[in-house]
Amino acid sequence: MPLTEDLALVPPFWHRNGHLQSILPSLWRQLPFSYARRERLELADGDFLDLDWSVDQPSSSRLVIITHGLEGDASRHYVTGMASLFTKAGYDALGWNCRSCSGELNRLPRFYHHGDASDLQTVVNHALQKGYAELVLVGFSMGGSLTFRALAEDPHWAPSAIKAAIGFSVPCSLKGSVDALSRPGTGMYRKRFLRKLGVKIKAKALLFPDHIDATGYDKIKWFEEFDDRYTAPLHGYTSAADFYEKASVGPHLHKLNIPSLLVQAANDPFLLDNCFPRELAAQHDWLHVEITQQGGHCGFMEKGKVFSWAEARALAFAEQFTKA
Repeated sequence: MPLTEDLALVPPFWHRNGHLQSILPSLWRQLPFSYARRERLELADGDFLDLDWSVDQPSSSRLVIITHGLEGDASRHYVTGMASLFTKAGYDALGWNCRSCSGELNRLPRFYHHGDASDLQTVVNHALQKGYAELVLVGFSMGGSLTFRALAEDPHWAPSAIKAAIGFSVPCSLKGSVDALSRPGTGMYRKRFLRKLGVKIKAKALLFPDHIDATGYDKIKWFEEFDDRYTAPLHGYTSAADFYEKASVGPHLHKLNIPSLLVQAANDPFLLDNCFPRELAAQHDWLHVEITQQGGHCGFMEKGKVFSWAEARALAFAEQFTKA
């Protein structure tokens, strides 16, 4: 499938580099969109997921399911922007929240992570029970990893109703992303993620003292430290390195068997070159890879436009494979 590089995207003039293109939309973007209702989905392991629906009851045969990034949620601008544009085009929209990301801690010691797409698969199955005929999956950053992993890890699972999968700013190599965020000038991202994760770790340590110890948490400065101490042991990995190797979606992309679009920005501060699967795309029957010059991480805002380049591109791709 096509590999398209150097796609032109003209950001607002104050979005002058990849850092500003990543940060400013999160701080200032306002969208006149709100979900119609929240549904709590009980899981077989005793936990739960909170699902935010654009409709009270299904109003379309087409549904877009949008997955947020690490420590995001369904209210993030890139989720609500995508939901808003798709609903204007006649789709219903579902923004789901990973465990502990909806404003309430999940019930188990474990959290969510890049290598576990089973919750997304559960959300897909739940949505199909409501009668939707066509689904489009869209994910950002970690959500893109989960989107592609849900389909590629076990290609036989994917329901025929899933017509397209789309990911933006996807850390195809977790080690590559961790290395990118270890470079000079990226400390603000590490501090923000570790601070937000720390709030949950400290709360979980009170609930599950036999599983989680938050002593000295504030001394953690690097993702490898966090993943060695928490992510790996809580989710069945032997170490951070083991987690990065086994949870990365890149090695699974070759198994995709439905129309899939992966979009990365060349100036994304979260990604290194090993997150850009150029060679694979050139020989893959289903995977389209597009690389924009600008966009940052989950930004992709365009000068003078309400909706982002990513939102417009996702809708255009999805419309090729769904029926109105």
